[in-house]
Amino acid sequence: MKPLRSRSVRAIVVAAAAGSLALTGCSNNDGGTTKDESKSKSDAAAQSKPVAYGDAAASTGPAAEVPGAKPGGTINVYMQSDLSHMDPGQIYVSDAGQFSNLIHRGLTNFQEDDKGNLTVVGDIATDSGKSSEGGKVWTYTLKDGVKDQNGNAITSADVRHTIERMYSKFISDGPSYVQSWLSGKDYRKVLPDGPYKGKKLPDTVLATPDAKTVVFKFKQPQADLPQALAMAGYSIVPKKADTKEKYDKAPVALGPYKIADYKPGKTIKLVKNTNWDPKTDAVRHQYVDGYDFSLTIDQGSQTKRLIADQGEAKNAIQFTDSVEPTMIKDVVTDASVNKRSVKGYQPYVWQMTFNLDKMKDKRVRDAITHALPAKQMIAADGGKYGGEAAGGLMAPTLPGFDGTYDPFEKLKFPNGNVKKAKELLEEAGVAKGTKLTYAHSNTPRGQKQAVIIKKKLEEIGFDVQSKEIDRATFYTQIGVVKNDFDLYMTGWGQDWPSPSTVITPVYDGNLIYDGASNYSHINDEQVNKGIEEALTMEPEAAAKKWQEIHKRIVEEINPAAPVYYSKQIQLSGSNVGGVKYSTESSYIDINDLYLKKP
Repeated sequence: MKPLRSRSVRAIVVAAAAGSLALTGCSNNDGGTTKDESKSKSDAAAQSKPVAYGDAAASTGPAAEVPGAKPGGTINVYMQSDLSHMDPGQIYVSDAGQFSNLIHRGLTNFQEDDKGNLTVVGDIATDSGKSSEGGKVWTYTLKDGVKDQNGNAITSADVRHTIERMYSKFISDGPSYVQSWLSGKDYRKVLPDGPYKGKKLPDTVLATPDAKTVVFKFKQPQADLPQALAMAGYSIVPKKADTKEKYDKAPVALGPYKIADYKPGKTIKLVKNTNWDPKTDAVRHQYVDGYDFSLTIDQGSQTKRLIADQGEAKNAIQFTDSVEPTMIKDVVTDASVNKRSVKGYQPYVWQMTFNLDKMKDKRVRDAITHALPAKQMIAADGGKYGGEAAGGLMAPTLPGFDGTYDPFEKLKFPNGNVKKAKELLEEAGVAKGTKLTYAHSNTPRGQKQAVIIKKKLEEIGFDVQSKEIDRATFYTQIGVVKNDFDLYMTGWGQDWPSPSTVITPVYDGNLIYDGASNYSHINDEQVNKGIEEALTMEPEAAAKKWQEIHKRIVEEINPAAPVYYSKQIQLSGSNVGGVKYSTESSYIDINDLYLKKP
């Protein structure tokens, strides 16, 4: 998942680099608001930093050395479930996105310095892209020496194949930005079989005039293309290596590491990719010999092992899981443990998403929104270190964020406004005992919050049927348009620094299909038209338009109840060096890690 202000085609965008926010003090995990928490929204906004588009010099490897880094050893990675996907075309969830940076490479990538400043640089391309015709045409030249793990040189044919396979029917979970920009919102009809039956996109859309050149041609200016191409979902799938559906279990690496062994649901072993050339990579390092992923360690066990810091845990990290909420106090009150933690603001908003095909009465949706006890739900996710009550659906990490916006009075009624909820349900004529099916993931957070939600909704008169879904397939299952659920908790953050990457994928009624991120199935003509207009506006006008659309979505439609803005706290072992919070991923920065004593 893991904001734009003003820029010319090659200049600067203002991004939400607020992930580097240092959270201070101790948490009693009661979800209460303290002085340092209440100012964190403004802190997040104040820490928005410019994201530059890098030139060839910035894109040239090797990546800057990490002070004190040593080669050798294996880092242990703790996860509580398997990755959602390993095929780049299917990657849109944060765990797989984090993993992607170890094994995959794209045309561009985000380069991050030790202060959290972000630059889009060329990854397998020589720079972040050269635009012409007012931003309608973008040209990329490929670097020399980029090979896959089998030693095959990557050419423009592989880039073309990567883009065209994203049109295929079997690709259901990945991003759709570039495809829709090239071919419209019905892009799947343009190339329904992808490149697998000999068809290709015309050169008037995607041109590969030689082995080193790729040219994207759009009908509208697309100044965000370098950032979109930095998404894990657009990482390169070599044409010779593509096995279609099977690729998800055995992808071929271009990055510093490759898969040596994969036992689904249990373990992943990564070793060095000897065909990765650091001189071609301005972002990644290859300090350690490999990574051993354990996919069965629950959040509590991860936290206990890392607090204890014994044996193999000294060489371990949390990947995308957080410190177990009940143990946060144990972390932040022990200086020796706290110094091994990273803390930051994430770009995500947790929201109770309503299936509008089933929950058609806005009064019912508003009632549930008023009833939800944000304070209790935050307490189940780490108290002030886990998040804070949300007034809207766009995070504090977005420029222009309004910290006073709170149409459902979540700050005034942090434990929910049951009286208001009951009044709305009575007005709507909802009978006591009406059944609601609530879907949640089987994470500790999901399970704890399910109990809270069930209790609160039963308090206002519903009979709640709670359905637990495996974490690895949660978004896949709720992403089926004709699913069996009335409501579900979802988390969404910008794909890159722009409100367009929040509102467009999640609330555009033209993007309702299996695997899409419009989980509520909102299809409002005014919202749809507003999105179309905002995407073609100059940044200043667009910013006002996005705010206008946001308010309509929240206040007049309410497809998803804002619950809380997400924060992160993670641990690593004492022997792991180069650990810092990534403003781009909102997790431990996976690119700079090494072992102090290999």
